Amino acid sequence: MYVFERSLPTNGKLNSKVLVLNQSYEPLSICSIRKAFILIYLKKAETIITDDRKSLHSVTSTFPWPSVIRISRFIKLPYKNVVLTRKNILRRDSFKCAYCGRSDIPLTVDHVYPRARGGGEIWENLVTACTTCNNRKGDRTPEEANMDMIFRPFKPSHILFIKNAVGRLDERWKPYLYLS
Repeated sequence: MYVFERSLPTNGKLNSKVLVLNQSYEPLSICSIRKAFILIYLKKAETIITDDRKSLHSVTSTFPWPSVIRISRFIKLPYKNVVLTRKNILRRDSFKCAYCGRSDIPLTVDHVYPRARGGGEIWENLVTACTTCNNRKGDRTPEEANMDMIFRPFKPSHILFIKNAVGRLDERWKPYLYLS
């Protein structure tokens, strides 16, 4: 196995992304084409959708290029909650200020309902804000500071982070990510 894995080239093409589904067709994660091919070769996964424009080649064989694979055994996830961290708040808000929409300046995390008044550390109370807007808002609510929010905070699903990890989403993935 080790020899086979080392024989795969490490050029940029094998860093392409593949959607990984659980046995029940629920989205689990994203992996590289290299990892997907190894899972298929070891019969730990099966190909669901291939990209007909591309293929993987060895010295003697040609293999289809997987776009979506399904794990052969069901993987029980203890939880599908996204962990509340600063980085995940920034990702959820697309690295943009919730008040002015800017993304080209340093960003902080703001409590919509201030902590000084009992506002909690929950998804629905935290947004990304630039330092200018955060300082202008201070220990007030957006209404009291007369600041409109471009978007409202929400608790994200793990599917949102799968979509954000890829950048440009492959059209063939949409039915599996509940987007069609």
